Amino acid sequence: MLLEQCMNGLQFGLLLFLLAAGLSLIFGIMNLINLAHGSLYMVGAFLAATFTVVLDSFVLGMVVAVTGTLLLGIVLDVVVFRRLYARTHLDQVLATFGLIWFFDEAVRMIWGPDSKTLHVPAALAGWVELFQGIPYPVYRLLIIGVGLGVAVLLYVLVQHTRIGMLIRAGASDREMISALGANINLLYTLVVGLGAGLAALAGVMAAPLMTVSVGMGESILILTFVVIVIGGIGSIRGAFVAAVMVGMIDTVGRAYLPEILRLVMSRGAASTAAPGLSAMLIYLLMTVFLILRPAGMFPAAGAQK
Repeated sequence: MLLEQCMNGLQFGLLLFLLAAGLSLIFGIMNLINLAHGSLYMVGAFLAATFTVVLDSFVLGMVVAVTGTLLLGIVLDVVVFRRLYARTHLDQVLATFGLIWFFDEAVRMIWGPDSKTLHVPAALAGWVELFQGIPYPVYRLLIIGVGLGVAVLLYVLVQHTRIGMLIRAGASDREMISALGANINLLYTLVVGLGAGLAALAGVMAAPLMTVSVGMGESILILTFVVIVIGGIGSIRGAFVAAVMVGMIDTVGRAYLPEILRLVMSRGAASTAAPGLSAMLIYLLMTVFLILRPAGMFPAAGAQK
């Protein structure tokens, strides 16, 4: 039971990482607070729920959802975000908060107010035995594999490619890299597109495990910001470690806190209090980091403050 819950925590943490990695790059490198990042997660889930049925293929639906949301992110950067780079964080918060309402209403107009479902593909609907007598869903293992694969690819991209070098340099001194001939606006647009694609991928992977509904991105966005604060703004490594920590605390806490609380209170009261206490542990961890290590576990050296 404990192993299964730890695997569930890892799976949830890696979903958070897919969201946090893109948002952390945007926040740390471009100094842009994008509250609409959760809306891109929602759009990706709705696109996947639609095109998986239309194309009769989960893989093709995922490709369309991720590609479409990536292009949407590029459009957002060109139309909206570029006008916010030099503005204050308060202006960025107000503008991107307005985008949340815009996307919620747009999704409601296109898909209607009812929730959608996306079923796990038949080929991934089975179980595998991790150890003797411990089965685990194949689809959740796929999410873990995708999350780990994306983490490796992002590390290679940022640390060992020319684009990654430009991204790190742009985070340190955008004026200097522009003077050297790099198109900083194009670079930032690519970063926003990458972040949007990762958010959509998280939405696609999460859709078969939950209800696809309007506003589904808001609650997970809060946890995503917690991950960024703990891990360090602009740090892929920090986002990965912090996301796994938060996923473990949330999942294992919700599984075992009710049993612990039943030792001192009634069953009903324990079941009611456990989810709230589990969430409190996450925010308590964030508070500890803000006090003792405000830059996070692995702050990016070039990230803007």
